[in-house]
Amino acid sequence: MRIIVADCSAEYSGRLNATLPLAKRVLLIKADSSLLIFSELGSYKPLNWMTAPCTIKELDPPFSRESDGKGGSEPSKTDFSRESGAGSAEKVLRVSSDKGTDVLEVTLRHVYSDQTYDLGEDPGLIKDGVEDHLQQYLAEQIERIGKGAKLVRREYPTAIGPVDIMAINADGEHVAVEIKRHGGIDGVEQLTRYCELLNRDPLLAPVHGIFAAQTITPQAQVLAKDRGFTCLILDYDEMKGTEDDSLRLF
Repeated sequence: MRIIVADCSAEYSGRLNATLPLAKRVLLIKADSSLLIFSELGSYKPLNWMTAPCTIKELDPPFSRESDGKGGSEPSKTDFSRESGAGSAEKVLRVSSDKGTDVLEVTLRHVYSDQTYDLGEDPGLIKDGVEDHLQQYLAEQIERIGKGAKLVRREYPTAIGPVDIMAINADGEHVAVEIKRHGGIDGVEQLTRYCELLNRDPLLAPVHGIFAAQTITPQAQVLAKDRGFTCLILDYDEMKGTEDDSLRLF
């Protein structure tokens, strides 16, 4: 990973044209030659970027653009000192898309820092609170779906895919539980398909449905109620046993 802090301007040409006027910014250049330009504000999203597959070239000034016959440009001599508020450029980073004519050209006026780091192999993001964890905790605490409930199994197989949890309620009837982090209409439709299929089996019917999630949209709640399902809000921290008691008086 190469990280450059510099006063720079940028020109993007191709499917769209965009310009970044001269300002102090951070440039990230990855091993695949992709380049991203960041400012102090704007959260995680870069101001402009060129993603792989692409080719990056470092060009010494002064130069301007001339057509290279591909819709892009090749460097040739010009005087950058005419641009407002800047002296001669230190260098230009020219990133060209390998799959089209898009070109991102970054002109560096003053470089404050230019460092390269070997980040090594990244193990990837390990998420906490994903559906698998919610499924695990709910299976271990199955009475959350109702007093007297008993677990049949997780990932109960059907011809159209596994149901997250199959259980039996206190009345001895089967309950199919569909679990999402954020419950929407698609999740209710998925539970509907499972229940319709399972209710065709006389050994299982009647099969009730529970739609469980950390949050459920109002539209999904209305649809679930219309389909005869119960909505269950899951408090992940409480299920995990890490609920914060610091603000409780009793």
